[in-house]
Amino acid sequence: MSQSLYPKLKVLASASIGAIALSACASIPGANVAPGSPITAEEAQLGAQYHEQFVAQFGGEMTGPQARYVEQVGQNIAVQSGLATTPGAFDVTLLNSSVNNAFAVPGGYVYATRQLVNLMNNEAELAAVLGHEVGHVAARHSARRQAAAQRNQLGGVGIAILSSILLGDNPLGNTISRGALQGSQMLTLSYSRNQELEADALGVQYLNRAGYDPRSMATLLQSLAAQNQLDAQLQGRQNATIPEWASTHPDPASRVQNAVQLAGGGTGVTNRNTFLSRIDGMIYGDDPEQGVIEGRQFIHPILRFSFTAPQGFYMVNSPRAVSINGNGGRAQLTMAQYDGNMDSYVRNVFRAIGGEQQQLAPQTIERTTVNGLPATYGFARVNNGQSQVDVTVFAYDFGNGQAYHFQSITPAGQAGTFNSLYQSMRRISSQEAGSVVPRRIDIVTAGRSDTVASLARRMAYTDGQEARFRVLNGLFGDARVVPGQQYKIVVRSN
Repeated sequence: MSQSLYPKLKVLASASIGAIALSACASIPGANVAPGSPITAEEAQLGAQYHEQFVAQFGGEMTGPQARYVEQVGQNIAVQSGLATTPGAFDVTLLNSSVNNAFAVPGGYVYATRQLVNLMNNEAELAAVLGHEVGHVAARHSARRQAAAQRNQLGGVGIAILSSILLGDNPLGNTISRGALQGSQMLTLSYSRNQELEADALGVQYLNRAGYDPRSMATLLQSLAAQNQLDAQLQGRQNATIPEWASTHPDPASRVQNAVQLAGGGTGVTNRNTFLSRIDGMIYGDDPEQGVIEGRQFIHPILRFSFTAPQGFYMVNSPRAVSINGNGGRAQLTMAQYDGNMDSYVRNVFRAIGGEQQQLAPQTIERTTVNGLPATYGFARVNNGQSQVDVTVFAYDFGNGQAYHFQSITPAGQAGTFNSLYQSMRRISSQEAGSVVPRRIDIVTAGRSDTVASLARRMAYTDGQEARFRVLNGLFGDARVVPGQQYKIVVRSN
């Protein structure tokens, strides 16, 4: 949850994205363009128009040598698609996000998060991911999905140009109203399985043309599937597939074998050591400027607050919000415009949750104090069409015109599930804020006596050290470390 980006993002979610949806419905760039044809002027204009908004959705653009390296690799692989004749026609952005994700939009705009780059083990895997995303654009998949949505009279519910990237993390949307969904998750359309496989095939073609090892598509998908499995285990989830709100591509495991077959017996360069040297020192996991998750605690050293998730729940941080998820309900910490009137603040949040199609208002509004913070909360019981659910908004006045709030949804009668969460919100001291140190990738060389266990013990985690090390380095089954070879570990470092 970013301090500097969030106010702009709130406006984006409520207004600009809706405008994008309306314009996309009127005319779908690429819908009538043959797959593999060069970028059209209309596509380029649309991509440029909304580039900054896409970047803001994922924590902002990273700069420096690491970003330039990703840009170079991305441009070189993208030009293999035939969408443009020069690498400079593509804008490749490294995003400051702790979510594994990558996407591309019409107009030559390609994006990858630093967290996904950190999961990779060589340059060919980086090229594979970016090539896959360019493949979606070359095949005009997003435009075709949007056209299909219009034929099915979905109207503004889907938006082609965003492909299947995550724009909304509103945990109330699916349950409360379609109106709210049209401003967030329902603005995006997932690719079909056939489209994912086609993008994989195109990505492998691009790898071959660029001289990279075509097997890198399969190894990257295997690592991503393993990371999804590990995340589920560490978070206590039964479902090992990545949550819908956390990634563009929720099912990499099913595509691994297909990618192996696509590669055939092909060979090429991987540039492993070059890649590892370029990502050395990159932030891993949460950036303290956006707040960090440590077990069940979320702490934001810039905004100077902290809270603790209930037992059995896990959290996901994003530039716009922090989501708290579990079988007993879902909650989200976020913020809204605040004019100093907390009652109005809570009512406005309810109104935003309900959207235009459902006039949602709190049945009660109460005031209290939580750890010295003035707080106001409201409650409403809502019929979601299948059953009744309880919606709660719990807001805090941090002074100086700044307020934050939790919005939660639980089965009817179970609104108290998040009481401990609401009561845990507190200010933190400057000393506590200063103690928050980011995790970073550190490239180390295995010594003669090193083992998976010995290197894993150097990982800056208190749980799952060996499992984390194996997934991070693509070491599956009984694979061992090789003396003299470089590996990634995660350490604490400013």
